[in-house]
Amino acid sequence: QLFGADGERMGEAAKKIIDWKRPDFIDINFGCPVNKVVAKNGGSSLLKDCPLLADVASGVAKAIGDQVPVTAKIRIGWDLENINAPEVCHILEDSGMQAISIHGRTRSQGYGGDANWEVIDECSRAVSIPVIGNGDIASGADLQRRKEETNVSGVMIGRAAMQNPWIFREAKHYLQTGEVL
Repeated sequence: QLFGADGERMGEAAKKIIDWKRPDFIDINFGCPVNKVVAKNGGSSLLKDCPLLADVASGVAKAIGDQVPVTAKIRIGWDLENINAPEVCHILEDSGMQAISIHGRTRSQGYGGDANWEVIDECSRAVSIPVIGNGDIASGADLQRRKEETNVSGVMIGRAAMQNPWIFREAKHYLQTGEVL
């Protein structure tokens, strides 16, 4: 996963990573809310500058070509007054991203409040590339509900795995059987 605000240099970095580690894909982080990242014009700060976000996304995609897929992770917006994820998803799709992960909170929310799955669903219906939803997934039942209630192609489990690393096994079991381990 890369973050930054210079598409050409990030494209060069991505090519070096491909040569060095042979990753399955390169992910551009347009979602990080951490001050030290945002202060350097990285992460979610680019949600406030869509032309720069497009330049970064297309710069990396063009540099890599078809060597590996390029994906992006975003938040639904900078703050509650500036929710622009549907627009950003169109920009990312047009810039060559092959999938988008969306954390259902704004940058100003950090990890507080509830994830907005309505915006995630709107985004998944607005673009033709896969959209993976993220936020407030703490069980197999949460995962199944989001798969059933939205048009997402996948669901990402994030912070819940730090406290419950076996959540993936539990979620898989729940999806297969409907039973909680």
